[in-house]
Amino acid sequence: MDVTFLGTSGAVPTTQRNPSSIFLRREGDRFLFDVGEGTQRQMMHFSTGFDLSAIFLTHLHGDHVLGLPGLLQTLEFNDRTAPLDIYTPAGTTADVDNLLDATGTTPNFRVAIHDAPSGESIIEHDEYAIRTFETDHRTRSVGYALVEDERNGRFDRERAEELGVPVGPKFQQLHEGSPVELDDGTVVQPEAVVGDPRPGRRVVYTGDTRPTDTVVAAASDADLLIHDAMFADDRRDRAEQTGHSTARQAATVAARADAKRLALTHVSSRYATDATPLESEAVETFGDDAFLAEDGDSIEIPYPDGE
Repeated sequence: MDVTFLGTSGAVPTTQRNPSSIFLRREGDRFLFDVGEGTQRQMMHFSTGFDLSAIFLTHLHGDHVLGLPGLLQTLEFNDRTAPLDIYTPAGTTADVDNLLDATGTTPNFRVAIHDAPSGESIIEHDEYAIRTFETDHRTRSVGYALVEDERNGRFDRERAEELGVPVGPKFQQLHEGSPVELDDGTVVQPEAVVGDPRPGRRVVYTGDTRPTDTVVAAASDADLLIHDAMFADDRRDRAEQTGHSTARQAATVAARADAKRLALTHVSSRYATDATPLESEAVETFGDDAFLAEDGDSIEIPYPDGE
């Protein structure tokens, strides 16, 4: 699993930062979170490809959605035929429809726009879910968490052979949790050769938000928390007024959640020439696993146990 930061600026882009967009690849699935202006060009520039499985919008402010019509047109020009699902905060599906209608965006492939109410699993896969959580911005908004299921424990092949289990299908049966019967009638239970379940991975993206307890809960033990960090702490009042967080507040959320890594994003253009105060505040509060995301950064998300 890896994350590519396509756009890390606040509402006003800079020469170094595009408006908000995050690309997440998990094996064969490719997800896009927010689609700021120019996202399609960023996808080309940073070689993510256009084979999207779904799009998720945190809210409908322009710096998060105005790249959507152009992206859909590009997908059509690239001969996409597969349907595409777009998820948007509850009550905003008509607004997304209107945006596409206003720009004459009527691709030949099916586009389905879905409500994404907070506190629900909106995608359930065999190995993971994508869940929503409540955020606190100045409009209808929602955050997203990709949460993998627990994995089977490690299989002890040497022990299985010692117990007389023949190499082959019975190994898989045991690893998947089913007992097996040997030729002599002996029954081998899975717990005899399979270790404890291993945790999956969790990636959490807040979109624009003030710091909240719901974000802390959603980011509990996250392998990567991508959090709004629009201002340094000397502009905390401005962050509160505009529905954003400071870098220190984002770091406090990450620390409370016991997240493993924190990526700061949605950086105000006032820091266009020097954004080091944001990273410094986050590192001071959270530690060295906090970093300021830059456009084009690609971050691998390893399994918590290294396998």
